[in-house]
Amino acid sequence: MSGRRLPQLASIPVTELRGIGPKHAAALAEAFDIHTVADLLMHYPRRYVDRSNEQRIADLAIGADAMVVATVKRIASRRTRGRPPRTLVTADVTDGSGYLKVTFFNQGWRERQLPEGTECVLFGKVDDFRGRPQMTNPVVDLIGDRTGRIIAMYPQSEKERLTTWDIARWMDEVLERAGTFAEPVPPAVLRRWNLIDRTTAYHDIHRPETMADVQRARSRLVFDELLRMQLALVGHKRRLATEAVGIAHDTSRSDGTLLARFAGSLPFTLTRAQQRVIREIDADLSSPAPMHRLLQGDVGAGKTLVAVHALLAAVQGGYQGALMAPTEVLAEQHLAGVSQLVSHITINDPDSLFGSRPVMVAVLTNRVGVAARREILSGLADGSIDLIVGTHALIQDAVTFAALGVVVIDEQHRFGVEQRAALRDASGGTGVTPDVLVMTATPIPRTAAMTVYGDLDVSVLDELPPGRSPIVTRWARPGTLDEVDAWARVRAEVAAGRQGYVVCPLITESDKLEAASAEATFDRLVADGGELEGLRVGLLHGRLKGPERDAVMDAFRSGRLDVIVATTVIEVGVDVPNATVMVILDADRFGIAQLHQLRGRVGRGAASSSCHLVADATTPDSEARLQALVSSTDGFALAEIDLDLRGEGTLMGTRQTGRNDLRLASLRRDRDWVLRARDVAERLLDADPSLANDPVLAEEVHAMLGVDATESLFKS
Repeated sequence: MSGRRLPQLASIPVTELRGIGPKHAAALAEAFDIHTVADLLMHYPRRYVDRSNEQRIADLAIGADAMVVATVKRIASRRTRGRPPRTLVTADVTDGSGYLKVTFFNQGWRERQLPEGTECVLFGKVDDFRGRPQMTNPVVDLIGDRTGRIIAMYPQSEKERLTTWDIARWMDEVLERAGTFAEPVPPAVLRRWNLIDRTTAYHDIHRPETMADVQRARSRLVFDELLRMQLALVGHKRRLATEAVGIAHDTSRSDGTLLARFAGSLPFTLTRAQQRVIREIDADLSSPAPMHRLLQGDVGAGKTLVAVHALLAAVQGGYQGALMAPTEVLAEQHLAGVSQLVSHITINDPDSLFGSRPVMVAVLTNRVGVAARREILSGLADGSIDLIVGTHALIQDAVTFAALGVVVIDEQHRFGVEQRAALRDASGGTGVTPDVLVMTATPIPRTAAMTVYGDLDVSVLDELPPGRSPIVTRWARPGTLDEVDAWARVRAEVAAGRQGYVVCPLITESDKLEAASAEATFDRLVADGGELEGLRVGLLHGRLKGPERDAVMDAFRSGRLDVIVATTVIEVGVDVPNATVMVILDADRFGIAQLHQLRGRVGRGAASSSCHLVADATTPDSEARLQALVSSTDGFALAEIDLDLRGEGTLMGTRQTGRNDLRLASLRRDRDWVLRARDVAERLLDADPSLANDPVLAEEVHAMLGVDATESLFKS
C-alpha cells in the first residue's frame, strides 16, 4: 500500500526538519517528550481559535466570557507591597474598536511573552475597572503571522522557549513533506463507522477549515489509537490461549467431589451474580488454556467465596492454590475468611488413617517466624499445603510449589507488573501456566477495564447478598450541627452494643507523618471533653508492629473495643459485621474510590449503618466527590462519576506502556470508540490472527506500542 507510514516517521529525528537544531531538539524532548517526526505529528493542538467567534472590544459585556484578538500597546510590571510581595503585570491591548485592560497576578513572565506590538488571542471573563473593560488572568494564545478562520493552538513551553507558532511552522513542514499517508484500516471498517481517510485526518486536525473538520479528524485519530491498543491486547490474550500450556481442571460437582462438599457446606444461598461468575470461571478452568480473568465486585459482593471456589477447583484435581494480597492486614483477613469457608470440608486421602483429611491452609508473610516459615516452605514444596495465603513473600526465590494450579491476586493494582508475573509463572517446574484470577473491589468503568485490563476476561459481581442493610451517607461540615450529630450517632451506636470507626485525614508524605496525625487525632478524641471520651477506643496505623496491630483488631472483633481510630489500613479486608457507624475526617482529601472502600467497612451486617463525611470541600471537584458518595452506594455508578471528574489519568497511570499509546483518546469522552475499537480488533484477528493481509497495520501496532509496551500490557 503506497503512502507514508507512521513507523517511517518514527525513525526520523526532528532535527531533519528545517529550523530544528540541537537546541530546539533538546527543548522539544525536555518539554514534550518529542524526539521523532512521528512524535511531532502526534503533538496535537490543545485548543482552536475560531476567528468567526471573536468579539470587538467595543462590544464586550461586563460579566460575560469573551474572546478578543488584539495587539499589545503597552505592558509593564511591578511588585505589590503585600506580604508576601507579588508580581503584577498590566497591559493595554486594542483591536481598533477600543482598549481593554489586562491584568496578570504572579505571572511575571507575561511581560516577556507579550512585548508591545504582539498580536494575541485573549479569552476570559470581562469585568469593569474604573469604567473600562478588564480581564484578569485570561487564557492567552499567540497567533504570530498565522491566518485563517480556525487557528490551531499547540501546547507550548515558556521554560523551553517553545511557542505555539514554532510548533505550527514545523507542523506545516511535516505535513508538506509527508504527503499522502498509507491507510492501515480496511475500507469496510472506515465505511462502517463513517471515518475519513488518514491523510485528511492529519491535515484537518492540524489545519482545519471548520470546527466540523476538527471533530471528524479527531474521531478518526482517536479510533486509530484505540484500535492499535486493542489489537495488541486481544492479540496477546489469544496468543496466551494458544501457546501457553495450561491445566484442564475438573470442575465437576457430582456427589462426593470436593466442590460439591464445599457448596453443600455453605450456610447460605449464593446470589445469582455469584452463580453466574462461578459458571464463567468454571468454563475457564476446565479449558486447557490458562485462565486470565478480572473479577470486579463491589464492596461486600462476595468475591472471597468465588475465589475460594476457584482455589478448591485446583485442589480437587491435585494442585495447589495461592491467594496473594498487597498487605499483611489483608492477607491475615483473607486467611480467616478462607479458613472459615473450608473448615467443614475434607479431602479424600487414601494415605490418611480415616481416608480423608482437612484442607490444609497456611499464611506466608514477612512476619512469619523462621521456624514456621521453614515448615511452610517445606509444605508448599512437597504439596502437603493445599492453599497458601500471603503477601509479596509468596514470590521470593525460596518459595517453590509442588504443583501450583490456580492463583488469585487481590487488589492487583497494588502490585507491580513483574511481581504479578512472577507469581503467575510459579508453576512448580511442571511446565504449565497456572490459571489466574485477578480481583478488585474498586469497580472500573467498562471502557476503562477494556483498555487498562484489555487482555483479561471480565466478570462482574453486581449483586449484594441478601440481608445487607443500606448505608446512609451524610456530609457534615466541621463545626456545624451535622458534625455534632455525627459524633452523637457514634455514641448512640455504641450504647446500643455496636461499634464504629473513625478514619484520620489522608497524609501522603510519609507513614511516619500519617501515624503521628492518627495519634494526635486519637489523643484529641479520647481526652476530657473529646468526642469519644469514656468509650473504649483503639488506635490502628501502618507504623504499628504486627503483634500490636493484631491485638487491636482482635480486641475490636471480639467487642472489647467500641471504636477504632485508624488510617487507611482498614480500607480493604476488615470485616466486622457489628461495626455500624463510620466518621471520615477531612473526607475531601480522599478520592471517590477510596471513600467508597472505607465506607464498605460498615453495613456488613443486618443492622442499619451510617457513614459521616466531615469536610469543608473548598473546591467544586471535592464538593462533587462528596455529593456523589451521599447520593449513591453503587460502586459502579461511582466509578463512572470518578472517571468523569478525574479523567483517566489515575487509571492509565497504573499502565506501564510506551509514550505512544493514548495521546488524543480519552476514556471519558470516547467511551463509544473504545467499544468500537474492541469490536473491530476482535473481528480483524478472527479473520487474520497475524494481520498478514494488512502488513501496514501490523507494522504500526508493533512500532507504535513496541514489544516492551505490549508485554507490560499483557503482564498487567
